[in-house]
Amino acid sequence: MAPSNPQRRGTSRIAESLRAQLWPVPSVAIALAIALGIGLPILDEAIDDTLPAWLTVYLFQGGADAARAVLQAIAGSLITVTALTFSLTVVTLQLASSQFSPRLLRTFTSDGVVHWTLGLLLGTFVYSLTVLRTVRTGGDERDLFIPVMSTTLAYVLAVASVIGLVAFLAHLVRELRIETMLTTVHREASAELDHSFPDDAGVPAIVPSGGGSNEILVGAAESGFLLMVDEHSLLDLAIARSVVIRIDALPGSSLVRGVPLATLWPQQPGTVIAADDVADLRKGVAAAVSSGSERTIVQDAGFGLRQLIDVTAKALSPGINDPTTAVHALGHAAALLCDLAARDLGPRLHRDDNDRVCVIVRRPTFAHYLDLVVAQPRLYGIADPAVTGRLLRLLQEVAWNGDHPAVLAAVRDQLARMRESMARQEWIAADRTRLNALAAEVDDALDGRWRAEAYEAG
Repeated sequence: MAPSNPQRRGTSRIAESLRAQLWPVPSVAIALAIALGIGLPILDEAIDDTLPAWLTVYLFQGGADAARAVLQAIAGSLITVTALTFSLTVVTLQLASSQFSPRLLRTFTSDGVVHWTLGLLLGTFVYSLTVLRTVRTGGDERDLFIPVMSTTLAYVLAVASVIGLVAFLAHLVRELRIETMLTTVHREASAELDHSFPDDAGVPAIVPSGGGSNEILVGAAESGFLLMVDEHSLLDLAIARSVVIRIDALPGSSLVRGVPLATLWPQQPGTVIAADDVADLRKGVAAAVSSGSERTIVQDAGFGLRQLIDVTAKALSPGINDPTTAVHALGHAAALLCDLAARDLGPRLHRDDNDRVCVIVRRPTFAHYLDLVVAQPRLYGIADPAVTGRLLRLLQEVAWNGDHPAVLAAVRDQLARMRESMARQEWIAADRTRLNALAAEVDDALDGRWRAEAYEAG
């Protein structure tokens, strides 16, 4: 089982962290604006008398006072527009948090359109102020200087800022639609599935069971969420110390300082890890495990499903009461689960040159992912026939796409739980008959049979 590229995964984590911040792109834009606002007037002064006549027609034609007025107007208006843009962004974040899920905030803060719009507005503002300081009226024993190219560029940037603001408002309206949010989460989760589970399901690998009494537990170095494991560093460490390292914590799981997250044991049965090596091994494992205060999609394919189910649970709350959104979110979750059903979800094994297993990285089973998707909607939405019907349809779709015994066993288990919950509900006879028929269709799918009448609008 080939390991993923640790350098790429580390780069992905850094890129994801920066992408979720609002400040990097505006900061770069401000720095470029300052450099351009200083450098372009110098070029302006150097070639002012050598510009061809056909070019000067398109450049700023006013005097020093007019140049000052233009630059002041651009700077003054853009700082107001920037404040408006920030306000709209904050309102969007508040709406996403209260209406859908706090976990969706990363979707908005990582939005490139928001970053580049703020960068354009702030960059134009800073550039105009920087150029404004170079305009000279000719008094106080200083020569008259009008940076015509610089002022023209300020005008062009101002027009671009207006266009950018209109595009930003249109984009914001589109992003506030729940279907857009669900599609974005689905796309990111699907891409992470391709990185985390690149192999199709096949013959399960033989996983070493452990070292018995010679096992040594390694506690978490700090509290937080498990974000990333540097598997290649662990492999080098395991080979150098002749041990087997098993990471027991799952991606995205909560870590508490001192609580075991990994297990070590010697490669050679009957041997004991030297006491001097234990401290170094614990330090090495701690250095290879990255944790943080907030989950990210990198190396954590389940985070996308968690976001979708958060939206589902929020939509089913009494304060929102939007079962249609819940049904649509479950549709996206079903598509991801069907993709997962065909992948190898077993532990990731890393071997040395002698084909001995040295590193074992546990990963969530399919039953874990399926329970993550079904459990909360079943708890909060079982009384709604539409939600119950979509959950049964989800199980039917997964059963049809999965042929691995573990997948089918997980579907059967969830179907039994659904039937137990359904038996306690007080539905009208027609709804109960329809839902029982849907449950029977799940049984058919588990046996490789599909009913054409399974489709219905949700």
